[in-house]
Amino acid sequence: MRIVAGAWRGRRLTAPAGGATRPTADRVRQALFDMLLHAPWGGRALIEDALVLDAFAGTGAVGLEALSRGAARAVFMETDRAAVAALRANIAACGAAARCSVLACDALAAPAGERCALVFLDPPYGQGLVERAAARLAAQGWIGPGAVVIAETAREEVPVSLGTLLAERTHGAARLSVWRMP
Repeated sequence: MRIVAGAWRGRRLTAPAGGATRPTADRVRQALFDMLLHAPWGGRALIEDALVLDAFAGTGAVGLEALSRGAARAVFMETDRAAVAALRANIAACGAAARCSVLACDALAAPAGERCALVFLDPPYGQGLVERAAARLAAQGWIGPGAVVIAETAREEVPVSLGTLLAERTHGAARLSVWRMP
């Protein structure tokens, strides 16, 4: 697993042993960021200087990819101890500690936070967690009007609408759904 593009292109990322963490594949992250950069509703301004939330962060690959491509700061939420350790190691390896905050918390019980422009939700597949996490994060101030929310779910799992559906793509076992919040 590596950073696909930007300032840290090619940087290898570590993941905890075992199957408890399911990192977003390089090719899925590449497809996601290509979509964000080249869609009529997207562009460089969507990512550059943005505050990014990577909920269910795991290794932090998606949030670190956003930072590598010019996001200003990233907040990572993760509960698994091994994943948090790998996440912190990946942040250190990228020299990104000053631009990152790691919250060892469950996105379903997130504390109050600041409004993010980009929100990535990659919960365990098949548990219907996208809607619950988005509701909690919005209630706690992380997701505001106009924010772009990207959810990765299992290919056969179709989350309910979170706002205006901007795009939806499948890549192998994964489905990416992108919404703009009302």
